[in-house]
Amino acid sequence: MLFKDIFGHENIKRRLIKSVTNNRVSHAQLFLGAEGCGKFALSIAYARYICCTDKQEFDACGVCKSCQKYNKLEHPDLHFFFPNAATTKVKKPSSKSFLNDWRAFVKEKKFYISLSDWYSEINIENKQGIINAEDALDIIKVINLKSYESAYKIIIIYMAEKFYHASAPKLLKAFEEPPERTVFLLIAENQDAILKTILSRVQLVKVPKHAANDVLMFLKEHKSLESQDAAIISKIVDGNIVEAIRMADNTKDVIFYFENFANWMRLCYTRNFSDLIVWIDEMAKKTVGREKLKKFFTFSLRMARNSLLINLNSSSIMAVPNNEAGFLEKFHPFINERNILTINEEFNKALYHVERNINPKMLFMDLSFKMMKLLRL
Repeated sequence: MLFKDIFGHENIKRRLIKSVTNNRVSHAQLFLGAEGCGKFALSIAYARYICCTDKQEFDACGVCKSCQKYNKLEHPDLHFFFPNAATTKVKKPSSKSFLNDWRAFVKEKKFYISLSDWYSEINIENKQGIINAEDALDIIKVINLKSYESAYKIIIIYMAEKFYHASAPKLLKAFEEPPERTVFLLIAENQDAILKTILSRVQLVKVPKHAANDVLMFLKEHKSLESQDAAIISKIVDGNIVEAIRMADNTKDVIFYFENFANWMRLCYTRNFSDLIVWIDEMAKKTVGREKLKKFFTFSLRMARNSLLINLNSSSIMAVPNNEAGFLEKFHPFINERNILTINEEFNKALYHVERNINPKMLFMDLSFKMMKLLRL
């Protein structure tokens, strides 16, 4: 990953390059931004630029020995740490146990990765991944070693908010006063979930969402899509390239979410209890695991938002596939200023409860009864 491969974020790129050329590379930096904004891709391009032996004005050279090793993510002075958990194959997990899987995963995803996709990749089922005490000890070992080839050792910590509470204190001194020419690049999405003791020791690099045109350009370069489909996706995903990739690769999933949302809303409005119970049973079977449920409720939030935009005569700022547009034309009158805030709150509560492993049948049953009332306001 080179800076030129990242669409948009020109100001951030220039600032990162300038920090290297002015020899003012901060020893601990936190790349903070929403899923799919390009923060991980930026951290890799930055690390490559730091280690490149033939730096160009605006990017790494891409051909020196260091850059060749970065192409494979196998530079001996580049170290990765990321959330992990025990699996059927790995009983005592640590980042080094999954390193080959991690490299393959990152390259396959074009450096636009998400935590949920990583969990699916290593098949940790419903476990919550953490950066554990074993990883903390490995980080300490790494920073006490001399660099092999580069002037710098680069330690990339993906999803720093997943540090296990017992492991983080071991690293506070390292974040504050690391050995010379050791650079920590932390990646995170939720600033509030990061330990304050870590947050106070890092330089913050805020990465905004991609512009819709950046997403469109990415899809045109990396995905075989019709121009119209690429344009619709680029507007739907709100700057999230990870979600754009999902939609481009998994049109069946998008159809699944739409068909089930439409059916659910019809059953709630008509108060068809017998069919609703059957739908809930089937939906619970089809959405095993947190991630698919989370995506369904995220889709539900988008449908509610688009319905309100139509009611406010602001449909010009949204883009939806034809099948969704037909449904929204009939559905939008039932989403209005009297119920939108509560509906939005209930869908967000559902996301919160899914994260905490609520029984999906209970969740859908409770939410369905509430939607029966809300859709008639």
